[in-house]
Amino acid sequence: MPEYDQFEEEEFTTQFNGRVLARMMGQVRPYWTWAVGFMVLIALCTVGDSSFTYLSKRVIDEGILAGDRAQLNRLLVAYGALAAVQAVTVFGFIYLAGVLGERVDYDIRRKLFNHLQELSFSYFDKTPVGWIMARVTSDAGRIAELVTWGLVDVTWSVLSVVTSMVFMMSIDWRLALLVLAIVPAMVVIAIWFRKRILIQFREVRKINSKITGAYNESITGVRVVKALVREEQNLREFGEQSSELYRAAFRAAWLSALFLPIVQIIGALGLGAIVWYGGLQARIGGITIGGIQAFVSYVTFMLWPIQDLARVYAEMQRSVASAERVFSLMDAQPDVVDREGAAAVGNIRGGISFEHVGFYYEEGEDILTDFDLHVQQGERVALVGPTGGGKSTIVNLLCRFYEPTSGVVRIGGQDYTELTQHAVQSRIGMVLQTPHLFSGAIRENIRYGRLDATDDEVEEAGRIAHAHEFIVEMEKGYEEDVGEGGALLSVGQKQLISLARAVLADPDILIMDEATSSVDTLTEARIQQGMEAVMRGRTSFVIAHRLSTIRNADRILVIEGGRITEMGTHKELIRARGHYHSLYTQQFRRKLEHEYDVLQGGRLEPVSA
Repeated sequence: MPEYDQFEEEEFTTQFNGRVLARMMGQVRPYWTWAVGFMVLIALCTVGDSSFTYLSKRVIDEGILAGDRAQLNRLLVAYGALAAVQAVTVFGFIYLAGVLGERVDYDIRRKLFNHLQELSFSYFDKTPVGWIMARVTSDAGRIAELVTWGLVDVTWSVLSVVTSMVFMMSIDWRLALLVLAIVPAMVVIAIWFRKRILIQFREVRKINSKITGAYNESITGVRVVKALVREEQNLREFGEQSSELYRAAFRAAWLSALFLPIVQIIGALGLGAIVWYGGLQARIGGITIGGIQAFVSYVTFMLWPIQDLARVYAEMQRSVASAERVFSLMDAQPDVVDREGAAAVGNIRGGISFEHVGFYYEEGEDILTDFDLHVQQGERVALVGPTGGGKSTIVNLLCRFYEPTSGVVRIGGQDYTELTQHAVQSRIGMVLQTPHLFSGAIRENIRYGRLDATDDEVEEAGRIAHAHEFIVEMEKGYEEDVGEGGALLSVGQKQLISLARAVLADPDILIMDEATSSVDTLTEARIQQGMEAVMRGRTSFVIAHRLSTIRNADRILVIEGGRITEMGTHKELIRARGHYHSLYTQQFRRKLEHEYDVLQGGRLEPVSA
């Protein structure tokens, strides 16, 4: 959870943003015919609702009070026919709104997912995964709900008020104007509540993002949590965040709950005034009994939509707060973009050069300074040195996950920014210290390196990477499920599968980032065999802490403080007796000490000098 202590979410204006609302409604544009369709059906439905009340007036005045049975029967038949039409229109607009909501939700999430693929590594370095997930899931869902069901409620409410006013005007225009006087008071109340509700719902969404992130970290890091007995501490921290969310949600709910009763009180006062005035008019014959009944029904019928508008308005504040976050993600720009006219070549051949390259993640904290390196095609280069010295930064720049802040990187003598990102990255294979596998079969994880590969090509890649042996020993062989993130396999097995994936991709440049640092000696030997097969004939960069794995490298570079402090073959660097020699002898000594302890544990006394 410390990730969220350091992450600062952007602040949004406390003023209601009409442009955000307009952009939300713009998500419906591709399906405007559906939206028009359900709005027309809602219009028919509201006219039908008002017509029911008007028919009730006629039933009382023309049928019951007048004692006209034939007219009463005719009105009842009309009532039944109207009910049948109403049922069809209700089904129609609910169906159209439901389908439209799902499509809008899908479109927003697809846009967000596609945009996330385009963003640079720097965005993910700074932004917690849980925070992103909250936007793609709950925030996107809120937008879809508002622009569909929210639009349904608003359309129904507005048209209900309008049709009710039209029918009331036809009955008694003076009473209708008295009802109309209620509306401005409700508008003033809505404006007063608007800002306060919006602020609270923004706070709720912000805290919810933090909680989602905490869920993500606790679940993905469950082994570490249990190993360090962090359950109680995590529970306390989660409880504090949940309490913070509760307080913010309580304030928002309290304001929203207060909004509706105030609207109801105003409506009740208006209704009382109308009943009193209508009673006076009925005494002097200004209005019929059926007319009073219809007016009371219309006022009641009109108050519900106004209350519903108040509810939708409160929901709209919450949705706008979500939309601000979704659109800020959509608007995030990648730091690395293709130049206009960048070439999309099929292969990248030739040497690799870093010429006076400088780079920093945070301004003023340089990682590389005036860095120079020239690597021949097919050369195998190893990078060693202390943590934070710049090894991973060098390969990240080579992969163009980042671009130099100064200087230039060339491939085959050409500035690699003149090539598309896809042209560079599709020809680079990476095997990481902790390789990531996707849920599914081993075969599909290897095929991820080249999606059009045949089953025979997948299995041949497994053989080259020395993964075939353990795969065929499994119950389902290449169809064995790896689990989420490869959880059902050992680290060594995941490394061999990732090597096979790299073989299948047939890259021009290969990067091995601590590929054997987390495995035992026997597994290391097998991975080393696979690495040798994969690197053969390719330009390769190997980052290693286990120096025994890079003795056969063409060149070994010691990287300290963003500079090359030593360079040469293994033998040359040992003879130089510098930093590399010190690192190697320390590791060799630890290995001997480990072997000595094993002998002691096996009760085999070493031969004395």
